[in-house]
Amino acid sequence: MRDNDPLAAFWMPFTANRAFKAHPRQLIAAKDMHYRDAAGNPILDGTSGLWCSNAGHCRTTIVEAVAQAAASMDFGPTFQLGHPLAFELASRVAGLMPEGLDRIFFTNSGSESVDTALKIALAAQRARGQGTRTRLIGRERGYHGTGFGGISVGGIVNNRRWWQGLPGVDHLPHTHDLARNAFSKGFPAHGKELADDLERLVALHGAETIAAVIVEPMASSTGVLVPPVGYLQRLRELCTRHGIILIFDEVITAFGRVGGATASGQWGVTPDIITLAKGLTNAAVPMGAVAVHRSIHDDIVGNAADGIELFHGYTYSGHPLACAAGLATLDLYHDEGLFDKADELGAYWAEAAHGLRGRPHVIDIRTIGLVAGIELQPRDGAPTKRATELFHACFDNGLLVRATGDIIALSPPLILEKAHIDEMFGKLGDLLERIG
Repeated sequence: MRDNDPLAAFWMPFTANRAFKAHPRQLIAAKDMHYRDAAGNPILDGTSGLWCSNAGHCRTTIVEAVAQAAASMDFGPTFQLGHPLAFELASRVAGLMPEGLDRIFFTNSGSESVDTALKIALAAQRARGQGTRTRLIGRERGYHGTGFGGISVGGIVNNRRWWQGLPGVDHLPHTHDLARNAFSKGFPAHGKELADDLERLVALHGAETIAAVIVEPMASSTGVLVPPVGYLQRLRELCTRHGIILIFDEVITAFGRVGGATASGQWGVTPDIITLAKGLTNAAVPMGAVAVHRSIHDDIVGNAADGIELFHGYTYSGHPLACAAGLATLDLYHDEGLFDKADELGAYWAEAAHGLRGRPHVIDIRTIGLVAGIELQPRDGAPTKRATELFHACFDNGLLVRATGDIIALSPPLILEKAHIDEMFGKLGDLLERIG
């Protein structure tokens, strides 16, 4: 029997489906800094969609590039074949990465990028004669997508509690320290020593069993946890000392979010592998990528028998439409200087965000680049409800924010201006006064 309800068929991801379908809020159009709701009202985008439309929405050059690619070659397989756009985009991406990370493997999402990076790390250790290194280390409160690899190394409980993850995985502690670091602007002062917990895991398991450590330079989906001063540098030192491959998940932090092409480059810490997605194509076409240090690539490819060196890939790796979107997006970033926006507007952004200090329910504010996390006091017996109510109130008042737990996260398109910043935090301030 068919449903008459037009909303029934779509099982929505990461959504309270019953609540949404009882009171749906839909987007019907987008342009530059704004969406339009079902009534045609403008919704200021404070989240770049889902951390992904860094250059704003429906940019003409990207639209035209995708249309041209679709009319020229809608699909081209990259198993034992190739097409020029994939090689061109790989070269362009490689040129933006930290020195040495110039071998690019294309995926279709951040989740696929993470699983790919983990498999590459395991393959590299085996190619190096370190086949006992099979253990993967993630971090509490980390988010690395929803593949089995990603939920295993991830540390968000609701992504893990229903499914048995991969064996042989352990976790570093998260870096959130409300007591010592509340209301930090930029890197918090306290917590570098938390990286030293890797030494405990080495002592517990043996360095010869650990293949890789994966962290987000800034833990984003869990509510904007900025790394303490010196933390990432210390993690790099320890991984080098113990022969462990270091993976930075930059699905969110890459392509201008904290300045520069990557957080790695901007913050002066070079991992061995970087995962990418989201801003790579401005989200116009789904795409991800993994930037791998040439030495890792050469270890795998150079030590393999004749034939396929890495038995891994996806039907849509290097899809022509995604490559076209990626090339047009990188042109926009360059031509409009969007990677410089975090430096140009970061101080103004931080002052506006921290201007919410003292508003009802606000217990912490964290900012870096063009990102902000506003942590709210949970309601007694009803965690997440306050932030969800604020999320809905913002939408109904023309502003899109992201609610994650009891934290409101903001990550606007990089084309924003000071007036947009004023509007975002002005509306948030007003609505915080109304939320119980």
